[in-house]
Amino acid sequence: MFQTINPATGEPLARYPELNDHEIEERLDAARAGWDEWRITDYETRCGLLERIAEAFETDKRRLAEIATREMGKTLKSAIAEVEKCVAAFRYYAENGPAMLAPREVKVPGGTATTHYLPIGPVLAVMPWNFPYWQVVRWLAPTIMAGNAGLLKHASVSQGVAAAMEERVRSAGAPAGLFQNLPIKSDKVARLIADDRISAVTLTGSEGAGAKVAEAAGAALKKVVLELGGSDPFIVMPSADLDAAAKAAVTARVQNTGQSCICAKRMIVHTDVYDAFLEKFAAGMKAVVAGDPMDDATQMGPLSSEEQRQTVVDQLARIRKAGGRLLFGGEALPGKGAFMSAGILVDVPIDDPAAQEELFGPVAMVFRANDMDATIALANDVPFGLGASVWTEDREEQARFARDIASGMMAVNKMLASTPEAPFGGIKRSGHGRELGSYGLHEFMNLKTVFN
Repeated sequence: MFQTINPATGEPLARYPELNDHEIEERLDAARAGWDEWRITDYETRCGLLERIAEAFETDKRRLAEIATREMGKTLKSAIAEVEKCVAAFRYYAENGPAMLAPREVKVPGGTATTHYLPIGPVLAVMPWNFPYWQVVRWLAPTIMAGNAGLLKHASVSQGVAAAMEERVRSAGAPAGLFQNLPIKSDKVARLIADDRISAVTLTGSEGAGAKVAEAAGAALKKVVLELGGSDPFIVMPSADLDAAAKAAVTARVQNTGQSCICAKRMIVHTDVYDAFLEKFAAGMKAVVAGDPMDDATQMGPLSSEEQRQTVVDQLARIRKAGGRLLFGGEALPGKGAFMSAGILVDVPIDDPAAQEELFGPVAMVFRANDMDATIALANDVPFGLGASVWTEDREEQARFARDIASGMMAVNKMLASTPEAPFGGIKRSGHGRELGSYGLHEFMNLKTVFN
């Protein structure tokens, strides 16, 4: 049985039954049967369903957003924006999917060869709580367009979101078995991956969860896409607009209460502008006040749970013990709810293990770098390689960062954000494979070559 808790109040919300073995078997059979029907549908049918799902999400966006806010604490306005982003993704694939799946013809000795993108079967998605709609939809929309079926194992704290998504897709006219919610615990995932009715798996989550899923997928010789953690650098060079950079840095660090894989977590600032940037950044972070996530004026809600807050508090204690200095904030706030104050760490020893971890809360680490080489070395000196944000007006510096920063994504003079049109994903321990864009659509398809 799953019990959801409102992290803003600590009060229980609802209980959701866990599937038993017989019910899991029924849903696996339904997924396989649903895929066998859906895989031969034409693109017009698939696009029509995506459009209807988009309309269903758009019509009910406030109610959907309220579920996410109550379950994991993000502000209501950001939850509404998340649902709207999902609507855009469904429509993006409805509008562009057919062109992405068009056969490609190449000349070969003695004739031609045509490559076709064909569906491979039901895909299992293991999803986290921090963007409970968006992280599902960036897999689900291309899954439907590809002609595959989907099974969702959502986070324990997001069971209301999972149930609402399944209901919305069904109400839009999806065939039986095309998209199903699986209310199960993590210990059932490996068994599902091994099942012949599952063709591939995708996971967004922690390194530990990614390693377990990758091991199970490897043993079953099945395709896997992993979107794991990140400790993204936010680099500020002397030519940067410091006011704009500092403002963006605050948003990039405290969005979703710092619980985002592409949140800027390490501010790496050139020594020439370090003091000026830190002053502006600190002023912005001090102005962030945690409050009721249902209030439109609130900039930052609680962390997702008391456990998550304690994890961040423990990390900060280790960093401070290693020599890091907390300028302000980073404290568990008294009273009900998993609230925490925004804060800044400086003087963090770069060779300490604590500096290598992902800090999943509203506290930034600020580092000083003496030159371009030191900046890049520090940016790359973590096991992650998801995203980066660089602030410089120098075109040569921009090109050097694009070439040498070890990451799957990079934003120039702006905060990094995902969008349906562009591929999303990382390298190193941030995972492998891509979501979104045409690349995300093709990840779980059979690229079949026919020689003519």
